Amino acid sequence: MIAVKENFTPEEYFAWEEKQLEKHELINGQVYAMSGGSVNHGRLAIRLTAMFDNHLENSGCIAGNSDIKINIVETRNYTYPDASVTCDDRDKNTPNYFTYPCLIVEVLSPSTESYDRSGKFRLYRKNPVLQDYLLVSSTSIEMDLYHKNEAGDWLIINYQAGDTVELKSINLNFPIEQIYRNLDLTPETD
Repeated sequence: MIAVKENFTPEEYFAWEEKQLEKHELINGQVYAMSGGSVNHGRLAIRLTAMFDNHLENSGCIAGNSDIKINIVETRNYTYPDASVTCDDRDKNTPNYFTYPCLIVEVLSPSTESYDRSGKFRLYRKNPVLQDYLLVSSTSIEMDLYHKNEAGDWLIINYQAGDTVELKSINLNFPIEQIYRNLDLTPETD
């Protein structure tokens, strides 16, 4: 990732980004442009967000799409996941971002997979409320779920064709094929 702007405060970042055509993340005062995704990437993110929103209706939880930033707890850093869910009342007072999501989803693409699995996950897991971090392949029927158990340890669960995905953070189970229906899963390039 190459920074497009440096030495931004969050306030400067919010004002500047409002005028941009593309989305940008703010990490340690540096602003990074977000790359566009494939058709599969977009369709998977939409399906997951819609499923979460329908499941959470009347629950007090809020599903967010890729337009909702995540403020990394106790930092001045902001990222854009592909989907997220918060059930924390503190997030109802911030119109542009969530700080305490219980679930974060990243749909993987060749250019972001390494960062989503390592650096971005290191940022996200600082959040004491986060329980599930779901990484979704856009080229095969496969999802990796990082789930924080009651002891605070992160377990990795790999889901493939035929599996039922379990998101304990929002009490939701679904067959993995429900999300991948009618997609062309040929490998993509960025």
